[in-house]
Amino acid sequence: MHYHLIGICGTAMASLAGMLQARGHRVTGSDQNVYPPMSTMLAELGITVREGYRAEHLDPVPDCVVVGNALSRGNAEVEEVLNRRLLYRSQAEVVKEEFIRGRRSLVAAGTHGKTTTTSIAAWVMEQGGLNPSFLVGGIVENFGSSFRVTAGDYFVIEGDEYDTAYFDKGPKFMHYLPEVAIVGNIEYDHADIYADLAAVKLAFRRLMNLVPGNGRLIAGWDSPHVREVVTEMGDNLHTRLETFGITSDDARWRASDIDYSDGAMTRFRVFCEGREWGEFETPLIGDFNIRNCLGAIVAGAAWGVERAAIKAALATFKSVRRRMQVRGRERGVTVIDDFAHHPTAVRETLSALRAKYKGSRVVAVFEPRSATSRLAVFQDDYVDALRQADHVIVANVFNRGRAGDNSQPLLDTDDLAAGVASQGTPAFCFDGADEIVRHLAAQLRDGDVVAIMSNGGFGGIHEKLLGALREQGSGVGGRGPM
Repeated sequence: MHYHLIGICGTAMASLAGMLQARGHRVTGSDQNVYPPMSTMLAELGITVREGYRAEHLDPVPDCVVVGNALSRGNAEVEEVLNRRLLYRSQAEVVKEEFIRGRRSLVAAGTHGKTTTTSIAAWVMEQGGLNPSFLVGGIVENFGSSFRVTAGDYFVIEGDEYDTAYFDKGPKFMHYLPEVAIVGNIEYDHADIYADLAAVKLAFRRLMNLVPGNGRLIAGWDSPHVREVVTEMGDNLHTRLETFGITSDDARWRASDIDYSDGAMTRFRVFCEGREWGEFETPLIGDFNIRNCLGAIVAGAAWGVERAAIKAALATFKSVRRRMQVRGRERGVTVIDDFAHHPTAVRETLSALRAKYKGSRVVAVFEPRSATSRLAVFQDDYVDALRQADHVIVANVFNRGRAGDNSQPLLDTDDLAAGVASQGTPAFCFDGADEIVRHLAAQLRDGDVVAIMSNGGFGGIHEKLLGALREQGSGVGGRGPM
């Protein structure tokens, strides 16, 4: 079968292309923005990618056209598909029918942590001998990939609440046929498609309503909004409920005695209904990651994975690329890449880094790049989140000319920096990566930790900063107080 993917260089679409090829299908695609790392991955897979969107890209006629969720009416290929009455599907629909239907599906969802939770769960199932297929919104270091297709009966997938396609405005996770669903937390996000928190909660309620009677809903009980949704469902929740948390005494599964004192491993104990279930260790840091681990532990137990295998999986989990990933160290300065863009994720990332790098100055560099972070909806929340750092740099809103397409007010980055500074933390706003690198290179000193937070490439800032520090040689020593 010949699949043609419009918008093939998106993370999810490129992964789907690889999965379809692994299944023996012929795959082609097109995209307006063809550049690494996705272009490199697709080239290595031998998948033909045509640059730009043109009607002739649909010749010869594919058996099915997959339309990426960034595409809309007016796109030349979308219009040609409709004019010719070709068969078309969304990415989520194809994943469901080609890879999930007929298998046992685990969907890891939530406003935060779903990529990491999905990745941990896939590794737990792998160590448990279940040989899972998986699809994740990031590169899982243990597998070296964002996807895998096996002959096994298990599929682990990240449940994204973002909309599916221009012709299907429901969340992607509604397509994934969950036998087990992990909902770690719920907060307001995606202001470009959700009007308010109530709309977000409704989406997750609908996901919970898909879990069958012989399945499991694994609910993050430390999240007030998860509690509210589950409680409001009442007798309309027709599956087994497993609750988990750190601070919730009434959760069925609890992690406690969390010990970050070992620089290499975090240790914690797990209790089920008040009885000790096991002791675990993981290289991950931060309470939010312990919650991610706990959700995966409960899922592994639900699918019969032995405790010893779960312990081994957590101890050997290598994390996900761009999740508190150390990109390099130069002249005593550690440069970290993180995907955080929601205020809660920013706050938790900085808190975790403070716990790991005790005594070091933590420098936060934040780029408002996602559809929601570019808007003013979280203006005050970002002030509260970023002031936990010792020094804050805020880049101007990415692609500012298009950020206000939905007529909502934009984040005021100058006011954001001023707000952080008014709380006693030095904070500055710059246009982009080059200006930020020049500022930091003149200020950083031995022992500093720089957390660069963005959901995009950020102008190659990581390598630029490491390169600037490398060129300075012994000049790094703190030429000015931060």
